Amino acid sequence: MVNCAGIGRHSKALDTTEEDFDFVADVNWKAAHFVSGAVAKGMIDNGIKGSIIHISSQMGHVGGIDRSVYCGSKHAVEGMVKSMAIEWGEHGLRVNTVCPTFIRTPLTEVTFNDPEKIAWVMSKIKLGRVGMVEDIMGAVAYLATDASSLVTGTSILVDGGWTAG
Repeated sequence: MVNCAGIGRHSKALDTTEEDFDFVADVNWKAAHFVSGAVAKGMIDNGIKGSIIHISSQMGHVGGIDRSVYCGSKHAVEGMVKSMAIEWGEHGLRVNTVCPTFIRTPLTEVTFNDPEKIAWVMSKIKLGRVGMVEDIMGAVAYLATDASSLVTGTSILVDGGWTAG
């Protein structure tokens, strides 16, 4: 299973509404938790071994401007995945995340249209470019196959060097 649902709302920590918090947490963390559980239960009940992959974010490993709720939800996913890997490993289930940098999509255009935010983003990406959807595909393919048969409870950072420092 590949879970690639995710949403973000930009707001300063002191300006975040409960509605914004719940919306982001529900999509990014709560849904991921319960979908994973339903899929894992079906796999375990049917003796199916395999891989559960969550598209998380580099922001699950760092913090960011106007991103406290988004970062918090992605940090939660990272912790959740580690716990699920521990619980479900004995059943042959591998649970991991792929953590991309900013990926250019229609949903992220608000960031790309803000000169201050895109300058900040570009200052962090050591390889000098934002990500494209295609940049994520290799990591997902690897985790979905037996090439990663001993990989669980971890993250593959596809972040252009952002988290390197």
